[in-house]
Amino acid sequence: MFDELWQLIEGMQSPVGLWEAIIAIVFSLVASIVTYLMYQLFYGSRHIGAGVHRTFIIGGPAITALFLGIQVSIPLSLGLLGALSFVRFRTPVKDPAEIGFLLLLIASSIGAATDNFLVTGILFGLVFIALGIHWLTRNRFNVFGRAHLMISVDQSSYPDMEGKLSAFLKERLGGLRLETMSVLEERVSLHYQYRRRTDYDWATFTKDLNQLAGAAKVDVYIG
Repeated sequence: MFDELWQLIEGMQSPVGLWEAIIAIVFSLVASIVTYLMYQLFYGSRHIGAGVHRTFIIGGPAITALFLGIQVSIPLSLGLLGALSFVRFRTPVKDPAEIGFLLLLIASSIGAATDNFLVTGILFGLVFIALGIHWLTRNRFNVFGRAHLMISVDQSSYPDMEGKLSAFLKERLGGLRLETMSVLEERVSLHYQYRRRTDYDWATFTKDLNQLAGAAKVDVYIG
């Protein structure tokens, strides 16, 4: 029974060999798990992202399978953009580091689909070393550096609290500077830079900010 099933699988028409596909997808799965663990190790404790890391383990093998399917067909490759256009993040990416990890995931998936295992392994090794050095030296060089703060407010409540919010932030944070402001799905997102302070009491900061907002829903992301 098993032999007949195996012959049926091998007899399926596919330009990609069975073992080639298995090795590529398994390698991509391992790379996705490593990417997920690296994200949790270096950034997971900060809780400032949009949660896109939860797609890593499924996304890596899926992207690899997609490229295995289209690499032998020009018409299919032309439809790649349409195949991916349905993917839309309902929560905007709040931390630039998430973009880097997404690029790492996509690079490893394409590397697995094109049999560039050595290049992918070198990429992961260099990224791990770079992140490790950054993690070990972050407190040494960032004491007087700039840090990031993102605040998301209901669009309907923002006009009434804009002045109070600006005064509150300038009072609590030194060197405050508004970098960007965007509106998405009836939420106003404000991206600030401020002078980094060690051992700052963010619990009290968040509590006072919620009291200032009153009934308005305010989300805070600290980088």
